[in-house]
Amino acid sequence: MTHHEILMDILSHPKPHHVLVEKPLCTTVEQCKEVMEAAGRRQTRSLPAGQARAGDVLVRVGLEYRYMPPVAKLVEIVEGGSLGQVKMVAIREHRFPFLVKVNNWNRFNGNTGGTLVEKCCHFFDLMRLFAGANPVRVMASGAMDVNHKDEVYEDDKVPDIIDNAYVIVEFENGSRGMLDLCMFAEGSKNEQEISVTGDVGKGEAFIPENIVRWGLREEGRLGVKTINTKDDRIKYEGLHHGSSYMEHLHFLAAIRGRGGRAPAAGLYDGMISVAMGVAAQLSIEKGRFVHINEVLN
Repeated sequence: MTHHEILMDILSHPKPHHVLVEKPLCTTVEQCKEVMEAAGRRQTRSLPAGQARAGDVLVRVGLEYRYMPPVAKLVEIVEGGSLGQVKMVAIREHRFPFLVKVNNWNRFNGNTGGTLVEKCCHFFDLMRLFAGANPVRVMASGAMDVNHKDEVYEDDKVPDIIDNAYVIVEFENGSRGMLDLCMFAEGSKNEQEISVTGDVGKGEAFIPENIVRWGLREEGRLGVKTINTKDDRIKYEGLHHGSSYMEHLHFLAAIRGRGGRAPAAGLYDGMISVAMGVAAQLSIEKGRFVHINEVLN
């Protein structure tokens, strides 16, 4: 909930600089738009004619799941056309409850925008990346069923964040995405399982197994390939399975003008991922599909 104020301050600083902001970009679409406008003004003001990078501000959003080695490999397979036209993206995250954070800020929707914004913008970003299109409408069902129900904080405040949900997203090109989130599922072999199915083949990423499997329809089950995606550059995986480290390597490469293999997440990507989460939270509240324009306009 501090991102908006800090970013607006940073983007008004007169000296050239670069910014990596953790996800979510902000907790509301309106705040995301204000940050985008501020960055746009800064770049327009500071770019000399004919110099695309001189003096500008590079802003990246910490949607680091793009950089998990299995996910990055699956992105490479999808973008290479091996699976054909993507029709379905299914993401399952079965994991542990939210950790304790400073002043328990992550226990309240007013601070986070809701679980499907603060936590799941990662997955909505991946859905959009794999689908290769923007979202049209969102339908979600979720609740706070198990976690944090016995917690009470200052002024008798009790947590109000959901701990499980199903979310369906429809995209402009006709593809669909689904998120299956459960935050009381410690008894799982993999924390994330990501499946992308096209009209030609299917690919899957398993985390933290660091495994990608993919195959073609015409080859059937016997033709499925298994790839170990372990990256020796990652010495300590941490809770995000090495993705934060890889993200910083890509950010450094971008600053130095060298680019990077994984598609970088910019301000627009950050804003759309927040909008999808906001739409999902609203869908649970209203009990209906929410068109993305309802939260973008």
